[in-house]
Amino acid sequence: MDSESLKALQAPLKDQYRSQPDAALITLSAESNGVDGIACKLATSKGMVEAGLHPATGGPGTQACSGDMLLEALAACAGVTLQAVATAFGVKLSRSTVRAEGDLDFRGTLGVAKDAPVGFRDIRLVFDIAGDAPEETLKKIVATSERYCVVLQTIQQRPNITIEAHVA
Repeated sequence: MDSESLKALQAPLKDQYRSQPDAALITLSAESNGVDGIACKLATSKGMVEAGLHPATGGPGTQACSGDMLLEALAACAGVTLQAVATAFGVKLSRSTVRAEGDLDFRGTLGVAKDAPVGFRDIRLVFDIAGDAPEETLKKIVATSERYCVVLQTIQQRPNITIEAHVA
C-alpha cells in the first residue's frame, strides 16, 4: 500500500470521527474462561489460546504466558503503527523490526518478597529500521509511531481501570 491509498482509505473515517466524535469510541473486549488445572482459555480473533503460569512460577511452559502476550501486543501494535506511519510518510522500509522486552521479578508474583513489584519493572521497546529516507526522517517515523501506538500509550498513560467481582 502506498501513501495515497492509505490516506484514501482513512479519509472517510477521519471525516466521520471529526463530525461524529462518538463514532470513534469503540469498546474492544477479551474474555477468558477457566479450564482444568491452573490455566484459562482466551478466545482471540484467530482462535482459542490457552494461557497458564510462566515456568518461573511453576508453569509447564507449554501454554501462553500473559506477560509474554502483553509484550507481544506491544511489539505488534508498534510494528503495525510503524508500517502505517512509514507508509503515510511515503517511505519504503527495507528493515522494520520492533522488539519488546520486559524484566519481571517473580518474587513479587509469588509473594516471596513484599518489596518486589508484581508486574514488569522495566520494559524496553527497540525499533530497528532502515529505508529509502534520510536518518532524520526515519527518526521522525519512529517518534510518530511511538506517539500513535495504542498499546504503548495505554501502558505509559495508565488508564482508569475498574474491577468488578460477581461472586455466587
